[in-house]
Amino acid sequence: MKNGKDLLTVKPEKRRREPISNTNLLMSITVCTFIGMYVLAMIVWKGGFLNPQQFLDLFNNNAFLLIIACGLTMVMISGGIDISGGGITALVTMACVVYLEDRGGTVIGSMLLALVIGIGFGLVHGILIAYMDIQPFIVTLAGMFFARGMVTIVSIAPRTATHADFMKIKQMRITLPGIGYYGKTGNFIPAQIEPGVIVAVTIVIIIAVVLKWTRFGRNLYAIGGHSSSALMLGINVKRTRFFAYLIAGILSGIAGYVYLMHTGAGDAANATQAEMQAIASNIIGGTLLTGGVGNVIGTLFGMLSLKTITNIVIASGLTKPYYQSITTGLMLCFFILLQSVILAIRERGSIKLLLPEWMRTGKSKKK
Repeated sequence: MKNGKDLLTVKPEKRRREPISNTNLLMSITVCTFIGMYVLAMIVWKGGFLNPQQFLDLFNNNAFLLIIACGLTMVMISGGIDISGGGITALVTMACVVYLEDRGGTVIGSMLLALVIGIGFGLVHGILIAYMDIQPFIVTLAGMFFARGMVTIVSIAPRTATHADFMKIKQMRITLPGIGYYGKTGNFIPAQIEPGVIVAVTIVIIIAVVLKWTRFGRNLYAIGGHSSSALMLGINVKRTRFFAYLIAGILSGIAGYVYLMHTGAGDAANATQAEMQAIASNIIGGTLLTGGVGNVIGTLFGMLSLKTITNIVIASGLTKPYYQSITTGLMLCFFILLQSVILAIRERGSIKLLLPEWMRTGKSKKK
């Protein structure tokens, strides 16, 4: 029989720690990979990698790509795909330049035009995919071709924006206090970011909040994980998919205007292969093509990893474009293989279950 002291002393049960989710695990791998890659580049190649401005230029030059990738993250989590982002971006740049230069439009009007174009593509894609059950790849492929073709209809020749009010926005730079580098003459040059970076980072934060803390975000994961089960749980699968493509279209329209603020030009060649790079950024960031797993923060670091490896290739003296393509392909294959291995291990409960019996027990089979 226990004494009074023993009866009064009750040890609380240890709370079982929940295993990290596949989404957070894959995102963590991407974040660690990027940090390790960039630190290695700073040690080995030094030069520009030690310059804060070069790091910030990853955002300045690719803010539009990050916005496209954010919309694609929501679509891919729901189990879909969208390859029209680059075409919509190019169409927005050309349409806005023509509107500003030939129609005497205003900056606000050009922003609304970009949104209208994005909403138009998002509505069509959402209706055809969600309510008419047409394959997402086919629909968005048609959207990409249509957008690219419309660019040349709006204007055959490349156009440059010279609108006074627009140029004020394009030339605007935000100085980061205390961050910068010393030039050759010894003077301190503060680091700067473009307004498009603020737009891109804001969108990342909004999408992250939506995915984590809203019913719509949870529904996206449920549909991507298993659409039939989500339907039995009372989730409106068609409506959720429709809004995923609508948001992706809107973000592509915003990305087009951010691209225009960065380059100031409308051209049919704008944002070439942006949709492929957005897909690669998502995959590297831990978003699965099969759906149900993904995180917009992982997409952000996936984009940074993709562009950092390009800078490393250039710093190594391999300036030919095909070297960058080869490196990107190898990096993409590596992350796909890594994700497959990790998820297979987690599904089986332990790495030991993947090994043959003689490796698990340490004893060879005797005949």
